[in-house]
Amino acid sequence: MKHLVLAAMVGVSLLGCAAEPVQLQQDRSYVLEWIGERPLIDSSHLTITLGEDGRAYGNGGCNHWFAPYTLDGDKLSFGKVGSTRKMCAPALMEQEKRFLQALETVQRWDISPIEQMRFWPAEGKPLRWWLEEG
Repeated sequence: MKHLVLAAMVGVSLLGCAAEPVQLQQDRSYVLEWIGERPLIDSSHLTITLGEDGRAYGNGGCNHWFAPYTLDGDKLSFGKVGSTRKMCAPALMEQEKRFLQALETVQRWDISPIEQMRFWPAEGKPLRWWLEEG
């Protein structure tokens, strides 16, 4: 009988967690982990913040970037992306270019089973993000 009570308590507590879905948060920074099928170069730090004013911005690994965005439910799209023009190592510049181009193809977002935010393009693998701690 004790096992049934314990199992019921665990089930109720897990149900409580499931009732609180993870949501895309505006005015919070996220850190990029993957661009499509490729992980980021070690020690590169790419970020995004979606402002409540419809402007997105962050760090592309070398330059700061910015773009307008539209969020409607699970639909997400970015306008033309702009950035500063600092030069970095060629590998970082190539990664940043792939990232900025990928942003312009995003059509929707979701949360993975491991609570990672994903931005999905029309075709291919998503950009995968973690909420930045701190």
